[in-house]
Formats: sequence, structure tokens, C-alpha cells
Amino acid sequence: MAQQLTITAAQMRGINRSAILELVRKQGPIARTMIARQLGVSLPTVMRIVDKLIEDGFVRPQGETEWSGGRRRPLLEFNADQNVVLGVDMGGTKLYGAISEIGGHVIEEVEMERDGASGEACYDLLTKLIDDLLARPGLQGRYVRGIGVGAPGITHHRDGIVKWAYALNWKDFPLKARLNERYKLPITVDNDVNLAALGELWFGAGQNVQNMILITMGSGIGAGIIIDGTLYRGSKEASGEIGHMIPGREFLGKSFIDFGALESVASATGLVKKAHEVATSSKLSTFEEIFHSALLGKDEWARTIIDEMVDYLTIAIANLSVSFDPELIVLGGALTPFADVLAKSILERANGTIPSLSRLEASDLGLRATVMGAIVTVLHNTSNFYVVHKLS
Repeated sequence: MAQQLTITAAQMRGINRSAILELVRKQGPIARTMIARQLGVSLPTVMRIVDKLIEDGFVRPQGETEWSGGRRRPLLEFNADQNVVLGVDMGGTKLYGAISEIGGHVIEEVEMERDGASGEACYDLLTKLIDDLLARPGLQGRYVRGIGVGAPGITHHRDGIVKWAYALNWKDFPLKARLNERYKLPITVDNDVNLAALGELWFGAGQNVQNMILITMGSGIGAGIIIDGTLYRGSKEASGEIGHMIPGREFLGKSFIDFGALESVASATGLVKKAHEVATSSKLSTFEEIFHSALLGKDEWARTIIDEMVDYLTIAIANLSVSFDPELIVLGGALTPFADVLAKSILERANGTIPSLSRLEASDLGLRATVMGAIVTVLHNTSNFYVVHKLS
């Protein structure tokens, strides 16, 4: 059994600081007295922490004032527009990077095709993209809090090592250490879908929930799992690798080491491969084209393989729903434009098979989800951020 930990005075200050910062972010402009009342913290404690948050640049006084019986004090607001984060999503086929204010407003963004690059060439593309962003005029007069990178594979976020990213051909790649050598800024490295889930939690479809799962499809398929407002990583930081789910007994005894069983039948890559096998003369080359063809009834073979994909996706979502009981499951990546149609089909298939299915919604952030998650992790790592839950 793990040893029970106690809280030091410094950690208690960190917990109070995190709670105050989050309250200002969500409800600002807000008075110090209101913060003390809502959090049940003494006003002198709030004032000490707020002074430090102002000094660190996370919070700033606002024009309006509060009256608490003594002198008037300015209200507080989140210093969103003066602080920025660079975020990069190293997708399976392209890289997307952005400069965003910590309030979630994107001010600069760039896409870069990967063109089949792998291994060291992927790292070179990443640094080229970051250099491009750092040279953008949108950074003028703003404080860069750090750089966050999302990698498509199992990633150890503490040491920033990408254990295995099939799409990039990276194995035990020391990404954080390499970036730290090049850039004198705080660096965070995480799984791309984990970051996307945090992005949806803070800025997207999951803003009003505490338990949610983001499922995103692209060259592979993965999930980011949020439990009680925090990211669940698993014992080996491999949670959410649902592309390796076994969706039926027919997959047992077969090898799916690099490309998972579910990915082979329910990812964009798997669908395009299947389309080429069943319709050799077809010119449809993307998941979106195949899905549109199925919806419009143009190609019967397209309808068949999309129906099969939805069957397997329904099995995965039903299993996640009964395993984690999330309030919300968000459909992201290539699934986003078709989320309404998919949700209806999935609900029809799952009806009666499980006690209840979680609410299904489209991603609010789309391509930007991972970059928005980079903001969250950079803030967590540079502002001594805590999330605390009391056990009942």
C-alpha cells in the first residue's frame, strides 16, 4: 500500500494559490472578498496570494473597484492577453502549431505537411515550426510561458520521453531533453490526445463537466480520459490507447503490435486501406471522402465499410461508457464533422445493450484541441498548480 502523504505549508499555499487562480480565470473580474467567501479562505491569505499572482503576471488589477469597509481595491482579472504559450500537435500526417493567449485566444498558427518524414527528420520539422512561431510578430510585448508539444504515441510526460510513436518512428525519443537544449523556455511534452482532452476540459465541450472522455480519430485512434477534473494516465502512462482495444474474438491470436486491432477497422488509416482493398478502382483517398460517399449513397461499398466502422466504434464507446461512466464523450479529430450523424447511429446500435450511454458531443476545438491542452499543461507546470479532491 502506498504511504499516506501529509501536506506541507508550502503545498497548502500551492493548493490555495491554484484555487484562487482558477476562480479568477473563470469568474473574473472578481473581488478579493468574494474569492475569500467562495473558497472559505481568510482575506489576508487571499491578499498575500493575489499579490504574488500579480507579481508573477498571472493576474492583474482591473479598472472597477470593490468596497470592503476600508480603502477601495481594484477587482482582479486573469492576465490572459499578456501571457502566451506555444503549442504544437505532431499529427500523423501533418504538424500544427499555434501561439495562443493563456485565455485560449489563438493569435498565430501554422500548418506543416510531414510528407512521410520519420525519425530525426520529424524532429527537424518540429524545430523548424517552433522557430517559425518564435519569429512571429504576435509575440511582441507578450510573455512566453513555455512550449507544449503533443506526440502521437505513448509519452512519459515527466521526463518528456516519447516511448513509442509509430507514426513518427520514434522509440524512447528524449524529446523534452532535446528541446530544452535548444530553447530556453519551460518545455512540456505529452501524448497528443491527453493534451486535446485537457484542451476540451478547459476551453471546449467539457468546460462544465468533471468526468469526460475525448475520442479522436486520425491516422490512429486514441482517447484522453478525465476523471474528477484531472487527466488519468495509468500506471505506465499508456491509458487511452484504445486503438489497441480488441473489438471482437476474431482479432485474438493475430499480431497488432504497432497498429492496433481497433485502429485497423475504425481509424482513418484503416478505413482508407479497407477502401482500397474492396474498391480497387475507387479514387476516394481520404476518410472524409469515403464518409461523404456513404452518406450520399453514392457507393454501396463505402456504406458497408462505414457501417462496419460505426459498429466497432460503438463497441469501444459502450465499453468505455460502462467502464468509466463519464458524463460526456467528445468525438474529435476526423470524427468531428460527422459527430451528429455518428452519435445518432451509435445510440441506435447501443440502445438496450448497456444500462445507459454517456452523452456524445462533437469537439468544440477541432484541430486546436491539442494546442489548447498545451496551454493547460504549461500553466500547470509553471504556476505550481494543484487539483485537490476530498474523499467522502
